[in-house]
Amino acid sequence: MDAWTEAAAAADRIGVKVVELTGAAELAECSALLQRVWRAEHPAEICSPSMLRTYVHSGNYVAGAYRGAALVGASVGFWGRHGEHTHLHSHLAGVERDGHGHGVGYALKMHQRAWTLARGVDEVHWTYDPLILRNAYFNLQKLGASAAEYLPEFYGAMTDGINAGDLTDRILVVWRLDRPRTQPAAPADAVPLVSRTDDRHPKLCDMSDSRILSVAVPVDAEQLRAVDRDAALAWRVAVRDALMSRLAAGYRIAGMTRDGHYLLERAS
Repeated sequence: MDAWTEAAAAADRIGVKVVELTGAAELAECSALLQRVWRAEHPAEICSPSMLRTYVHSGNYVAGAYRGAALVGASVGFWGRHGEHTHLHSHLAGVERDGHGHGVGYALKMHQRAWTLARGVDEVHWTYDPLILRNAYFNLQKLGASAAEYLPEFYGAMTDGINAGDLTDRILVVWRLDRPRTQPAAPADAVPLVSRTDDRHPKLCDMSDSRILSVAVPVDAEQLRAVDRDAALAWRVAVRDALMSRLAAGYRIAGMTRDGHYLLERAS
């Protein structure tokens, strides 16, 4: 299916319209939405209207999803280069809290895909918090992006309401827009490196060199961070150590199960 047709279909299915944002008023509305999503005290902590205006003026990507007259989601990206290859770096994407799980994020991504391909570019890169299950599943399974690198403390200390007081580890993903989407590895043979316990803390298992390994994440890392920071930090360190050690040993992140287990596959 043509990329623009697919993008329109994704938006139509959930009753939204995704458009580029260019005017001062809509960019201010976009900035305010992103501030709410990240629970930031000031819009400049995330992206100010003037910065969004600069992105738009210099040919970068700023788009919003509207349900009727209400802005319910937004996405911001800018051009980047990796070696000789140009890509769009999808820096920010946010959906109003009551819009999670209703397809707004997917509609924004389909619009971003069509917009990027229309400019002759076939990759979108972005980072996400490896502990957030819904984002990991969406990125790796629903979109079929590939996990390229684990980046410990990528942003350093942050002050917004979501990230304040936490370590800002991220996974860099690469979304190839012109290739078939990847399939998840079969979890049945996976040997656990990190699993869940009843007391909120991760259970560390013996390191293994089995062909397929699994690394659990919390069911709701954001809620855990709010009620038990010690347990949240234990998960951060456990997942970081497991993923980074296995990636260094030649494994790749093959996917994420719906119930929140990274699947690691040893390279042939």
